[in-house]
Amino acid sequence: MSVVNLNDSDFRVCQVGFDVLLEIQSEAEERGLSARWNSVDALRAQVAEGAVLLRPLMREERAGAVRAYRCLVLFAIEGGKSSGGIATIDLDPVRFASLVRIDRDSDVRMALVRVFSLAVNGISMVSKE
Repeated sequence: MSVVNLNDSDFRVCQVGFDVLLEIQSEAEERGLSARWNSVDALRAQVAEGAVLLRPLMREERAGAVRAYRCLVLFAIEGGKSSGGIATIDLDPVRFASLVRIDRDSDVRMALVRVFSLAVNGISMVSKE
């Protein structure tokens, strides 16, 4: 797997609805991709309905072609009120290319990259001193 960098042509941040995430999960199950929830029911139990953000982390290549994109998924946790979660899911390249990107502006792209970076490394509420 190779890392998808900010300046790569296939870097993008996308917002998708819960229904699209369920479709991506089903496709990942059908294709036997490794980064996914155990089942659609498991996804439903962890992810609150609503929009989620996706950003590619790595690309899996076989015989010179991209087989899958491993993406970070930033979502609201089911039953967590306002708590968020982050996980990975593998996407088919055709599905990945079909997603509408929300990061066309370079300042927006940098802000979203920062949000994902903070989410991956952990965000804590802190008291101001």
